[in-house]
Amino acid sequence: MASMLLGASSDMIYRGHDAQAALGGDGYSAKKQHRPVGPCRARARALRYVLGEQRLVFALVGMAIASFVLLLAAPSGRHGAAVKTSGQELMSGSAAAGLAARQYTGVARMAYEEPRRVPGRVPLGLKRKGLRVVVTGGAGFVGSHLVDRLLARGDSVIVVDNFFTGRKENVLHHAGNPNFEMIRHDVVEPILLEVDQIYHLACPASPVHYKYNPVKTIKTNVVGTLNMLGLAKRVGARFLLTSTSEVYGDPLQHPQVETYWGNVNPIGVRSCYDEGKRTAETLTMDYHRGANLEVRIARIFNTYGPRMCIDDGRVVSNFVAQALRKEPLTVYGDGKQTRSFQYVSDLVEGLMKLMEGEHVGPFNLGNPGEFTMLELAKVVQDTIDPNARIEFRPNTADDPHKRKPDISRAKELLGWEPVIPLRNGLPLMVHDFRSRIFGDREPDASTAAAAGDD
Repeated sequence: MASMLLGASSDMIYRGHDAQAALGGDGYSAKKQHRPVGPCRARARALRYVLGEQRLVFALVGMAIASFVLLLAAPSGRHGAAVKTSGQELMSGSAAAGLAARQYTGVARMAYEEPRRVPGRVPLGLKRKGLRVVVTGGAGFVGSHLVDRLLARGDSVIVVDNFFTGRKENVLHHAGNPNFEMIRHDVVEPILLEVDQIYHLACPASPVHYKYNPVKTIKTNVVGTLNMLGLAKRVGARFLLTSTSEVYGDPLQHPQVETYWGNVNPIGVRSCYDEGKRTAETLTMDYHRGANLEVRIARIFNTYGPRMCIDDGRVVSNFVAQALRKEPLTVYGDGKQTRSFQYVSDLVEGLMKLMEGEHVGPFNLGNPGEFTMLELAKVVQDTIDPNARIEFRPNTADDPHKRKPDISRAKELLGWEPVIPLRNGLPLMVHDFRSRIFGDREPDASTAAAAGDD
């Protein structure tokens, strides 16, 4: 034990002597002889020197190793033993090494490779991204059915309506849907929203309503359209204008094609609507040409279905309401003027195909099946009450004598045509009108009997 302590003490003295010499203390000599150093101690000193003085070298070596690993992990089109050929795996080395290589390569491919996509198809497992859509006049007859379809396909919909002809009840069933929002607003005043598409339907469409305040009607058509076009330009949204067959006026061409310029009285009692819509089409095309705005134009012909205003003066709603109330069916003029009637779901399908397509339009959207007013009255009698009387009254001013769309362009370019005939669609409208007219009250016996024919 004493010898061990003595050795440790002498070693401490010797190391202290070396430290003193290294600091330049007394007795330092460049020619001082050191104790011989063994090979193990020499290697240890060399390793300590490299670790202490060559940090940069180790950093560079570490970076090189990391780069090499990344190069191995990056996709190169070849994965050595991990590539599958003709349904079999080509493996080199042991089975364990091959399995590890496959697992590593799979992770690397997931991390660095983009999924391959086939043009025009949505990759499996991915859903269509919902759009942000604003529907002006979305609480109205056509607008509410359009909102139903847009929400059903997963879009987020904002309804903008001043409820002049629209009804909250038309969209009340969407209350609580996080993708639905309703704003009470008149499009004559500007509005700022962030949307992808704009369906511009805001405008009273029946003679009773648009004649009630003709100045307001033409302001809605002109100023309201300007405001919505300005919104579309600011946010880069695609814009669809719902125009009307009334732009053809009392047509001299039959059936009407989109290239026909019309025969409109610019100072008549209907011109606030007819000329207003013609101006709206002009503005839409000017924004398209001048501001490179994506636009679509639909010219809508007579449409019917649930949620129509009961007393809006349009012929189908007039006949249905009158027959249900046991009133005479009022036919204006000689009843030989013609109209074409499409069910609302057919129209909504056409509007959506137009918006999603690549063609500006205008497109006629209507049913080319043509009915005289007397023929329509007969269909209503057959559907509701065979004993309903017909009463003739003087015709209204500027009432078109013929109206029938040529939908060749819509068939060819949109792949659209109506599929629901009048005799199939009318009972659906009758059911809606009956519930709204009578409410919880039971209709009289004759009306209840007629309901069985539906």
